[in-house]
Amino acid sequence: MSTDWDDLRVFLVLAREGKLTAAARRLGVSHPTVARRVKALEARVGAPLFNRLPDRFVLTAAGEALLADAQAMEKAAEAIGRRSAGLGDTAHGTVRLSAGEAMTAFLARRLPELRRNMTCIEIELVASHTLANLSRREADLMLREQVPDLASIVARKLGRAAYAVYAGTALGPVDPSRESLRKAPWVGFDDEHDYMPGQAWVLALLEGGRPALRHNNWLVLAEAVRAGAGLAVMPCYLADGDPALRRVGRILPDVATDQWLLVHRDLRDLPRVRIVADKLAALLQRHRRALDGRPERAAPAPAA
Repeated sequence: MSTDWDDLRVFLVLAREGKLTAAARRLGVSHPTVARRVKALEARVGAPLFNRLPDRFVLTAAGEALLADAQAMEKAAEAIGRRSAGLGDTAHGTVRLSAGEAMTAFLARRLPELRRNMTCIEIELVASHTLANLSRREADLMLREQVPDLASIVARKLGRAAYAVYAGTALGPVDPSRESLRKAPWVGFDDEHDYMPGQAWVLALLEGGRPALRHNNWLVLAEAVRAGAGLAVMPCYLADGDPALRRVGRILPDVATDQWLLVHRDLRDLPRVRIVADKLAALLQRHRRALDGRPERAAPAPAA
């Protein structure tokens, strides 16, 4: 049986998503295209691969048997893609960097500094607090606060970020005592994102209560605090220096987070990836006072 890899890729995505519309969205095609490719694959296999239930597609026994082989082919295709990226003149091209929303904003303000003398390398900066799949090259580099337990990932620690309580200047004076903070209005993350740094501290402070305003994005949270909606725990590198925000009390020692640069082991020696990784490490070293929650000193521009 000769099988088109594109059809197998559609099969894998539908097996993972369970619905035509979700699979089509992931693949960037129409859902009739997904249905047609699956039907064509079933015709070549000679057996139905999915049971069509009212609300989802579920693998049949034949589909389960094909799944492992298709996953192996997917891993081989991904490995070929990563390794082929290292062929030719690779000090040119695009490097895709994924970071959380707050860190992305921090980097965006310093992109000219980061890209100095990198005229042949383009950078795609992706704001997301979810892990990109480095094996599938959803990103070339990731800046994250934790290291996933994956053998294929190489991690490099770039620093440690401090957090504190912040209020908008529109809110007026705020007493930093614990009792006053407990009575103040708060802005935080929703239940699905209560793992975000500082949220456990806020919930402990409120003794079982929850922030009255909840979001799922650091930058939306910061906008709400600027508007005077309430207090929030935020990374100092995001809030310090913002004239519409002011720190309430001291840095929270129990809320600091490490900053890790993650790369797939197959890509770590790719010249353009290595150049951006080294530039990023140097950038965070130069601005380590901002990460630490200390006022940044004016520094001369790095040498050309």
